[in-house]
Amino acid sequence: MPPRPSLHSLLLMAASASSSAAAAAGGDTGLLLAARHRRLPVAAATGGHRIRLLHSFSGARVPRRAEVACCVRSAPAARPAGPVTVRSRNVHSEKNYKAASEERLGQLVQKLQNEGINPKQWRLGNYQRMMCPKCKGGSSEELSLSVYIRMDGTNATWNCFRSTCGWRGFIQPDGVPKVSQAKGDIETESDQEVNGNKAGNKVYRKISEEDLNLEPLCDELVAYFSERMISTETLRRNKVMQRKGRNKISIAFTYRRDGVVVGCKYREVDKKFTQEANTEKIFYGLDDIKRAQDIIIVEGEIDKLSMDEAGFRNCVSVPDGAPPKVSTKIPDKEQDKKYQYLWNCKDYLDSASRIILATDADLPGQALAEELARRLGKERCWRVKWPKKNETDTCKDANEVLMFLGPQALRKVIEEAELYPIRGLFAFKDFFPEIDNYYLGIHGDELGIRTGWKSMDDLYKVAPGELTVVTGVPNSGKSEWIDALLCNINQECGWKFVLCSMENKVREHARKLLEKRIKKPFFDARYGGSAERMTPDEFDAGKQWLNDTFHLIRCEDDSLPSINWVLDLAKAAVLRHGVRGLVIDPYNELDHQRPSNQTETEYVSQILTKIKRFAQHHSCHVWFVAHPRQLHNWNGGPPNMYDISGSAHFINKCDNGIVIHRNRDKNAGPLDVVQVCVRKVRNKVIGQIGDAFLTYDRVTGQFVDAGKATIAAATAATEGTVQKRTNSYGKSNVSHEMLYPQMDEDDSVSGQDSII
Repeated sequence: MPPRPSLHSLLLMAASASSSAAAAAGGDTGLLLAARHRRLPVAAATGGHRIRLLHSFSGARVPRRAEVACCVRSAPAARPAGPVTVRSRNVHSEKNYKAASEERLGQLVQKLQNEGINPKQWRLGNYQRMMCPKCKGGSSEELSLSVYIRMDGTNATWNCFRSTCGWRGFIQPDGVPKVSQAKGDIETESDQEVNGNKAGNKVYRKISEEDLNLEPLCDELVAYFSERMISTETLRRNKVMQRKGRNKISIAFTYRRDGVVVGCKYREVDKKFTQEANTEKIFYGLDDIKRAQDIIIVEGEIDKLSMDEAGFRNCVSVPDGAPPKVSTKIPDKEQDKKYQYLWNCKDYLDSASRIILATDADLPGQALAEELARRLGKERCWRVKWPKKNETDTCKDANEVLMFLGPQALRKVIEEAELYPIRGLFAFKDFFPEIDNYYLGIHGDELGIRTGWKSMDDLYKVAPGELTVVTGVPNSGKSEWIDALLCNINQECGWKFVLCSMENKVREHARKLLEKRIKKPFFDARYGGSAERMTPDEFDAGKQWLNDTFHLIRCEDDSLPSINWVLDLAKAAVLRHGVRGLVIDPYNELDHQRPSNQTETEYVSQILTKIKRFAQHHSCHVWFVAHPRQLHNWNGGPPNMYDISGSAHFINKCDNGIVIHRNRDKNAGPLDVVQVCVRKVRNKVIGQIGDAFLTYDRVTGQFVDAGKATIAAATAATEGTVQKRTNSYGKSNVSHEMLYPQMDEDDSVSGQDSII
């Protein structure tokens, strides 16, 4: 068999071959072009060089994979004598297709050069390793940049594998449809596909120690490992060897399955790594975890040897180091090239019930732990906490623990490994600091904030992180009572609030709050009687108090606010202004558009869940005002929480349920008495079910505790009225339907008994 011609000879033959000779050869082999060249139309843009495409030739040694080399030369060389046998394939040989391919390749080369990527030789359809122009290979000047150019010239990708750099990119020639970029993330070297084969069908090289020219470690390397606390016995058991070449000696970590070498990784003393190409990716030390129930995974081969020194032989190391960050999603098995070693070693991993992830303490190491846990199953993963090696620094990995603290300390790290966190799954000890503060009363609000009314102290207190739903028939004083409550809480402990009160004009709401604060009427008007109006100085001081205490959520256009919009703004108020309470008043002023397949009950449940999560996450108390539905045969008594329009979830999901009610019949009792009905209290620490009675001062808008005589009269009148109307309804066959109580002249907003 004739010897394979040299690369230089092939280039010369390709430069001088005529088109007729190429046609006689019968086309190319399906890579890009036949064994002939065409000068690219972008030669001027690439610095005046000629760019030629060369196909693999047949001969005594057939390359393992089809490959196209793109060589940049300043001038053509002379043609050597003698014919060259060309292996070709059948493709469409239209000139337009070939010219377009060459033009695309020329554009890619120019764009790569603009990025600083400029190797001595351009290879198509294969990954090239070269110096990264961004990080310059770090202190070791390793060839960390991988560049890949598609053979049809539709795109090119690059990726720097140094964890501290991670520079990557994707470019396309002009005019190429963006569909070529659909793969999105840039593939790593292990993403390379050969002739369309999947990873499971790929044929790997068979290698041996003899083929790789491996030999036992020399004394210098043994001394190097000794400095890192790795013994000769550990090196011998793990078959760590060396290889000489280019006036250098490299450490050879042999990757074995069932004792047979399937891969080899080389490490120079300056931490420059290379691996044998086209070999199967597996764990280093794979045989040590065969049928193991507990497995330790580390980030480097020396960390694996360090675990061996500490007595843990059930340890393996990943072959490719750590990624710069966690990926957005896990690809399918066929596309998961970066972590193909996990799939190749699946049979070894499936039998393990506990996997301890002892990756490095830096950010790439933690990203690797997350990537491994996502694929192995977080429910069986544990993680280590690396100890400090001195007063300021923490050990980075297993070998640093071994070197600075010794093998016993490394054993302790593994023995004290913690369960890998699973989002949403916790142990009580994760909350022990919070529980301790609750027990010790550190924050001062553990028993709730008093309302400012003694009659309500045993019934209702305000606790951070809870939802209180307030209801009552219209004109009962719901909003007024909440405003008075907020003023009392602010005076008691200085809380700030954000108000989403769509029924109130800003100026009217300000008047009500200022009257409660200053205890004087805002205007010299009929409702104030003979009371003195607040002075200008009091008014100015009140405005400053308003601005410091309350923040407003208002729609600035005609659209209705959604609950998500309200909660987003409330979150901003919590983070920016430190507010502790949110008022949403009322429910029916929100935008309640919902999907056609969602019932109102499901919708109400969903928004109440959102509100409760907001309250708990931001330790913010929320008051949510909701009106009752149309009441049939209403007897004048307080409505029930189940009467709220929309859903029973209002009482089912709230932490506290309160009904605000007042008497409207002058003949039935005092008109200025407000009945606060506490109908639900989830937390027994802050209250209980019951009723409290307050009197309302119409001049200042204040609520005060009612006296015993007033309470007795109001209670008796209420019970008598309810019984009377119940008996009346019971004797009549006529169905009485009242939406809400009819208001005569004396019961109107301008009347003496008006609250809102």
